Amino acid sequence: MTSPPHVLTPARVLGLSGVFLAGLAVVFLLTVFLGEQAVSPRVLLEEPGSLEARIFWSLRLPHACLAALVGAGLAASGSTLQGVLRNPLADPFVLGVSGGAALGASLALALGLGTVGDLTSGLSGGLSGSLGGGLSRLSAPALFAFAGAVAAMFFVLAASRGQGGRAPYAALLTGVVFNAFASAVITLLKALSDPNRLGELLFWLAGTLGHERAGTLVLSAVLQAVAVGVMLALSGRLNLLSLGDADAASLGVDVARTRRWLLLAASASVAGAVVLSGLIGFVGLIVPHVLRLALGPDQRLLVPLSALGGAAFLLLADLLARMAQPLFGQELPVGVVTAVLGGPLFLALLHRRGRLSSSSL
Repeated sequence: MTSPPHVLTPARVLGLSGVFLAGLAVVFLLTVFLGEQAVSPRVLLEEPGSLEARIFWSLRLPHACLAALVGAGLAASGSTLQGVLRNPLADPFVLGVSGGAALGASLALALGLGTVGDLTSGLSGGLSGSLGGGLSRLSAPALFAFAGAVAAMFFVLAASRGQGGRAPYAALLTGVVFNAFASAVITLLKALSDPNRLGELLFWLAGTLGHERAGTLVLSAVLQAVAVGVMLALSGRLNLLSLGDADAASLGVDVARTRRWLLLAASASVAGAVVLSGLIGFVGLIVPHVLRLALGPDQRLLVPLSALGGAAFLLLADLLARMAQPLFGQELPVGVVTAVLGGPLFLALLHRRGRLSSSSL
């Protein structure tokens, strides 16, 4: 007797995980070997000192690892926030974390405290020396971005505290208002910024993946592993939260504490991604939403598969951005590509949901 399609069984988990891992591996290999300058696996093995080998090890591989980490964090956070807010169309940026990070980085750049290249250049310093020396090399834009994200996160949590069953809606509305405020301040900073710095600020805000050093990638991987690990550990309780606060509490869930930890984990994941990549939209909206429609609402499955799917989606978008470079004369920000891909897909999903709702009446 076969299990219903949405029932979670070990065989189903292993099978889907294997499929998603295989798909991610294929996209990852395509990303590191294809581009404006193709890299041959044979050359890597036979000519380790060649130009292609240097491109692979110093540019392609770190770039792809960063894309995978950012995509995984955004998509896993999107799945979690859609569950916490009980809104399948919620986006990880909805809590204002991205707006806070963008505001912090924009303020540092507008004040001349660094450049876009400094956003991540100091993040790996702590792994190459003592802890104190590493911290002293952290760039001002990166520190401002993370501080802004953390401040936004605690602001939203404070606004939703004590709201009981209305806490998800209070968090949602607070995030929307904070994002509007951050957007207005960023617009003001653009108007007041040195024209020589305006271009790099706009480029970073559009969503840009760099070529990070090993230390930066390790720090990012640790942050995302901890954040996604917390979300996965609480995914069973998140399933109960979707029943409503009263029902979840009757089943033994500490609603306020569980929601707080989930929001903290998701916000930390988004903050780490925004610091490294700028504002990349639709990854946290489209990937978990499509998986929910295809696989059901069980967060124990959605969180890990969203992480794998988000990594593959952003890698694919990054590959398309690099492949389009000859057409546009420069490499497009990956945030532009995710918007071009995600916008029409989002509208199609929205239309499909509306048609299904109408047919069920």
